[in-house]
Amino acid sequence: MTSPEEQEPARRPSEPVETKDRIYRSPAGIAGGVLLLGLVGWLGIDAIVAGEGRTPWLALAALILAVPLTVAFTLRPAVYAGEDRLRVRNPFRVIVLPWGQVASLRSGYSNEVVAASGKKFQLWSVPVSLRARKRATRQETRARAEQAAQRDGRTASRSGDGFGALGGFGGGGRSRAGRAGSDGPARAETDRVMDELRKLWEAHEKDESAQGEVTVRWAWEILGPAVAGAVVLGILLAVG
Repeated sequence: MTSPEEQEPARRPSEPVETKDRIYRSPAGIAGGVLLLGLVGWLGIDAIVAGEGRTPWLALAALILAVPLTVAFTLRPAVYAGEDRLRVRNPFRVIVLPWGQVASLRSGYSNEVVAASGKKFQLWSVPVSLRARKRATRQETRARAEQAAQRDGRTASRSGDGFGALGGFGGGGRSRAGRAGSDGPARAETDRVMDELRKLWEAHEKDESAQGEVTVRWAWEILGPAVAGAVVLGILLAVG
């Protein structure tokens, strides 16, 4: 009789371990897309059922055009980051970049990945929020002020100031400032995502498995229905 260890052979150390991609999507985009689809579907179906004359056909053509476009710009965008490559799913294209072909990951008014060839691809699912950046900057400034006040309180305590020793001003600023210091500088959510992507790129850009060519595929599953809906809608409007 074989033992359990013999029945299930152990994995060899040289065998690669399968890892799942990290997926980055925009929660606000998904929520907005669901609401828009609900609204468009409700209005369109109501026009098809209750409309008269050409109205149902116009509503149907508008639905065929609007639904794919709504999905493209809200639910579809995503970034998949693995150890070998970065896959960017934008509204109308899917771009696969091995880490060895990535030249930089840039953050400005939009987040972009720049290929070694110089081509730029926007990361639609990681939008830049200037408001979030300003809020993070204010939090960081506040945390630094609290840390400075905490140091001043400790200095006063060492010099014999009873107020600092009783944990008044110095103790009150300690918890929040300490947590801010331990978690690192305050960053906007999308900026933290870009930091994670840069770490993956720097860690794997030299790997043999992370080499290859950049591929770009058009999303015909989105473009096809949208173009068909636009053509039918244009014909109906032209015919009058």
